[in-house]
Amino acid sequence: MALKIRLARGGSKKRPYYHVVVADVRSPRDGRFIERLGMWNPMLPKDAQRVELNEERVKHWLDQGAKPTDRVLRFLDEAGLAKRPARNNPNKALPGKKAQERIDEQKAKAEEAAAAAAAAEEAPAEEAAAE
Repeated sequence: MALKIRLARGGSKKRPYYHVVVADVRSPRDGRFIERLGMWNPMLPKDAQRVELNEERVKHWLDQGAKPTDRVLRFLDEAGLAKRPARNNPNKALPGKKAQERIDEQKAKAEEAAAAAAAAEEAPAEEAAAE
């Protein structure tokens, strides 16, 4: 049986509240779980205590082979219970394919305009030299 340490949503509409639970990966998000390990209230301000974890039980389930989801792994990293590797995506900030094509077209037009302006400046200079 594959186990996950994940979030189960509670609370009412537009007022989320999450329980950190250990569950079988096949069970629904808010459905059956094995044990409740803590809670997360995203509605509280960031300087308040938003996450509460039962560290002893979390360590137990990690030793049993339960895999935390990415969001839970962030909480465990902050608590010092697990290590979350740093991610690096240098291409994230680059524009999309179509935006990149538009930028290339604008550069090409600007280069053509600059070449035409340079040619127009050289042409009168050559005519003056010929006379």
